[in-house]
Amino acid sequence: MQAVIFDMDGLLIDSEPFWKQAEKRVFSAIGVEITDALSAKTMGMTTREATEFWLEHADLSLSQDSMEQVENDVIDEVASLTATKGQALPGVHTLLEQLKQHKLKIGLATNAPARLVPVVLERLDITAFFDNYVADDDVEQGKPHPAIYQLALQRINAKADHTLAFEDSVTGMTAAIGAGIRTVVVPSAANYHLPHYDAAALKLESLDGLALEELHDLFS
Repeated sequence: MQAVIFDMDGLLIDSEPFWKQAEKRVFSAIGVEITDALSAKTMGMTTREATEFWLEHADLSLSQDSMEQVENDVIDEVASLTATKGQALPGVHTLLEQLKQHKLKIGLATNAPARLVPVVLERLDITAFFDNYVADDDVEQGKPHPAIYQLALQRINAKADHTLAFEDSVTGMTAAIGAGIRTVVVPSAANYHLPHYDAAALKLESLDGLALEELHDLFS
């Protein structure tokens, strides 16, 4: 193992409540009825995909400029909530410290917009751990397409067969595996028993207490 690439939302930070709150405020203001059941479906989507999902649900049509404004309003809201309320999930700091001590390359691959990445990393005080990152803006197709991981490998100068990915969603896991990367999944409690996660090299309930030896064993 020479490198590790992390997802961001739901893995490093519990940002799902921020996205739900932002979508509810912004889309309700333009006449979209937001429900928890539908909101759950937008998790893991890019901001554009989520915007298109809600507009289609409400049978609304917006100009390109208006759509971009709606997207930016959602992102602004998430950024504000992250900067004031964001918290690292258990085990994140300890794992990153272990990886850095062993001089492993560390990247990040997220379906979130690029301007949210520094907000998250600074809020969690983990910026210095990462060698590079790739966000939704950097690729034509987000997860589950593997492009985001392929570019992440290039940016940290790592080979897929010597790299480990950490993901919380089936969408992200599919992208990482599609790029030829062994993947560790940390699903939410509600999704932990979904059979889709069986494709992962390792499934964890939390990053807390994870030993580096367990990760090295995945390559033996």
